[in-house]
Amino acid sequence: MTSLIPTLGGGYYTDAAIFAAEQEKIFERRWFCAVRSADLPSAGDFRTVRIGRESVLVSRGRDGGLRAFLNVCRHRGARLCTEESGTVKRAFQCPYHAWTYGLDGKLIAAPNLANLPDIDRAEYGLHTVHLREWLGYAWVCLAADPPSFEADVEGAVRERLGDLESIERYRLDKLSVGRRITYDVKANWKLIVENFMECYHCATIHPELTEVLPEFADGYAAQYYVGHGAEFGEDVEGFTIDGRSGFDRLDGVANDQDRRYYAITIRPQVFVNLVPDHVIFHRMYPLAPDRTVVECDWLYSEEVVASGRDVSRSVELFHRVNEQDFDACERCQPAMASRAYRGGGVLMPSEHHIGEFHTWLLNRLR
Repeated sequence: MTSLIPTLGGGYYTDAAIFAAEQEKIFERRWFCAVRSADLPSAGDFRTVRIGRESVLVSRGRDGGLRAFLNVCRHRGARLCTEESGTVKRAFQCPYHAWTYGLDGKLIAAPNLANLPDIDRAEYGLHTVHLREWLGYAWVCLAADPPSFEADVEGAVRERLGDLESIERYRLDKLSVGRRITYDVKANWKLIVENFMECYHCATIHPELTEVLPEFADGYAAQYYVGHGAEFGEDVEGFTIDGRSGFDRLDGVANDQDRRYYAITIRPQVFVNLVPDHVIFHRMYPLAPDRTVVECDWLYSEEVVASGRDVSRSVELFHRVNEQDFDACERCQPAMASRAYRGGGVLMPSEHHIGEFHTWLLNRLR
């Protein structure tokens, strides 16, 4: 006899102590997708990102490479960059006491520093954060000894698609951002992950999506088994709000990937959605037990974006999906504090991979 699978209890979505443990043991120890590399094209360009309890500064150096640092002045601990993004000409200067750091993070100047010739300026440089670039994004890890990027990040793609070649054919690093929408979701980050991983809800709240991907109406997600891509409906020409054709298939996408949608979860905070002519890339920034900012990029070929072609019909489809999903998560969040959900709920067999996510979470919190 098939039994239903228990979920996490409601406290996992509301308790400040559990959220603090997640910040420390998950977001500050795993690889975290911080910024789109192309958002920082020139030397001195920077962006600050909240990762766990830390503010991280990602910047482009004079050598063309990206670097990441803790956004904390080594003098008295002031926030070095107070803006979310911007450009500096030559260096970062603390607005408190004017300690100044090069784009490589080294201390280069400070008031009265010349009177202390024995000070090791390299020792008092900014704290460096590990950084890797992949799929056109900068991934950072705050841990002193990061987990294997190949196992932690690339491994999630292999687990979902069966290999890395399947995603590399989309050449995400060569695509351009055609649209970016930021959502401020009043819900716990895990509710958003769980929602993305299942399609039991699709027939209920996603009428536009199930028109394009009819098999989703049966409740089985695209992540249900390795390598599966949901097929477009027979009369559907493209992944657009009205099902009409979109753009030419991306160079490199294989014939067996045409007219199919693939969804990938890269724990803890990335969703990748692959369709033949564009890619939709979500990054989550958990800010509180009941608040998560989600930044969503719609990526197209350079030619589509540079020529100013209208991307609105493809953007509108997944924008509606996002709004429908986040509205559902926000409806769930208040109930997480209810006595009725103190012991949690249950999962249907088609939602078994949510149970695996819960196991992954609990193992890391322990």
